[in-house]
Amino acid sequence: MKTNFLVVVLLTILCSSCVNKPEGTESSSLNDASRLFDNYWEQRSRFFPLEAMQQGDNRFNNRLPNDQTAAFRDSLKSFYSSTLDSLSKFNRDSLNANDRLSYDVLAYELHTQLEGLQHNIWMLPFQQFTGMPLTIAQLGSGDSYQPFNTVEDYRNWLSRIKAFTVWTDSAIDNFRAGMSKGVVLPASLVKKTIPQLQSMLVDEPSRSLFYGPVTKFPSSFTDEQKAELKQQYIEAINNDIIPSYKKLAVFLEKEYLPRSRTTSGISALPGGKEMYNYLLKYYTTTEITPEEIYQTGLKEVERIRTEMERVKDEVGFSGDLPAFFEFMKTSPRFTPFKSGKDVINAFRGIYEKVKPNVNQLFGTKPAAPFEIRQTEAFREASASAEYVPGSADGSRAGVFYVPVPDPSSFNITSGMESLFLHEAIPGHHYQISLQQENLSLPAFRRFAWYGAFGEGWALYTESLGKELGLYTDPYQHMGALGDEMHRAIRLVVDVGIHLKGMSREEAISYMMKNEAIGKDAATAEIERYMAIPGQAVSYKVGQMKIRELRQMCEQELKGDFRISEFHDELLRDGVLPLSLLESKMNRWVAGFNK
Repeated sequence: MKTNFLVVVLLTILCSSCVNKPEGTESSSLNDASRLFDNYWEQRSRFFPLEAMQQGDNRFNNRLPNDQTAAFRDSLKSFYSSTLDSLSKFNRDSLNANDRLSYDVLAYELHTQLEGLQHNIWMLPFQQFTGMPLTIAQLGSGDSYQPFNTVEDYRNWLSRIKAFTVWTDSAIDNFRAGMSKGVVLPASLVKKTIPQLQSMLVDEPSRSLFYGPVTKFPSSFTDEQKAELKQQYIEAINNDIIPSYKKLAVFLEKEYLPRSRTTSGISALPGGKEMYNYLLKYYTTTEITPEEIYQTGLKEVERIRTEMERVKDEVGFSGDLPAFFEFMKTSPRFTPFKSGKDVINAFRGIYEKVKPNVNQLFGTKPAAPFEIRQTEAFREASASAEYVPGSADGSRAGVFYVPVPDPSSFNITSGMESLFLHEAIPGHHYQISLQQENLSLPAFRRFAWYGAFGEGWALYTESLGKELGLYTDPYQHMGALGDEMHRAIRLVVDVGIHLKGMSREEAISYMMKNEAIGKDAATAEIERYMAIPGQAVSYKVGQMKIRELRQMCEQELKGDFRISEFHDELLRDGVLPLSLLESKMNRWVAGFNK
């Protein structure tokens, strides 16, 4: 759900395919604008075939281009610049309302991506939280969105494995370029990444995660096809996969780790402050300053603590708030699960509670199917709960993944109900599915992702719990407050780490002081913020903007306000940069007064 410089495609762009109307013909045909939007998406899909595949476009499933090269970045820059030039030829005011909004979104996207290419993000190819080595493993298991339904599918994946070996060498070159410039990862992150890579090194191919597709051949395959593919996959694991992961692990351990840094924040890097300011702008889709974010975080932490105190008093707990946190973390009554299946079934129970109440809050609901699964073992130790979108045609369900590395320690006060609302229904599953199913949107908007909107929406939906029949248990309400507190803390620690000199240890301590979280979980969270600066800030910024817009609509429309209509309108045009969302909702309100 993310624009990802790590998921890429080999391509030489022929930008002449983009519409390039001469001056004076701006309003000659609305079809020209649609053609430009379509061409942009077509070319972008060739650059980023994994994203295209995730959306159900399987034309490029044999490709894994090397995004680690200067040539790729130059081609991407040329593509964005040429498209922006073509877009500027249009008279925006002559377009219909939907195309005007598409014009604005595309202009915003192109300017933002071009700005990003000016920074040295490419010198940090991956870490413990995101990156191609994790993505390839997830896809190669056969349980993700890489299809394994035909012989061609199996051969396509073999092509991608070959390309991964080339990607590996280029990633190491980029790490080395970063080492020469002082642009390196914190040592604590490198230490977490090395075991992930080492876990892919097996002494028997059948024990490899990448052997998974061989165990799931479709029944339509002949014995000869199965035998041939099995042998090819064994060879690929032995000759490509294991050597690639070993090369990465050895490089990070022997060469990179000794040169990695002891500092936590990105501002310690050359050009780091500028990089962080860009990443904040990129993830929040606003011009809000780091200091404004930091101060907002402090205020929100204080407000939510007051709400937590009320819940503590409601249940009759006599100690202070830290003692209440400790009680929720350690009392056996809150850790009733014996297996991962127990945890998943508990989430399915939450789903059943929500179903009868959704119709009151939404007039439009997605057609896409939905599933709840436990996160794969190879990544669940460091993974967060997440939603992976289904395909636009409905052939692949949207999946809510829940990591359960230790069922006996899975705590029900961690906010299970709010987590379900956020990741599943009516959070990510509703928003993303409705966007993908809206055929009136050009493809680049149907499959777009802006975290401030998407994550902000998901966090906003957590506040709908009582309206959806949840939070009747004060401990689940406390869990929901804990989840909101978690996002508020991010505003403080993200800016604190990356601009204010807050250390990893200080950030962990601040988090544990203000929410019911153990040290291991707090450490994983803080290291996530270190790995992807600015991303975690987007949730709270987006939620607060959506809440602000709801209050504005309620005040302006008074008796005409309908919550289901507000939600439908908010989601109708898919994710938008927050400034464009605010303008859209202002127009919607103004339409009632005409």
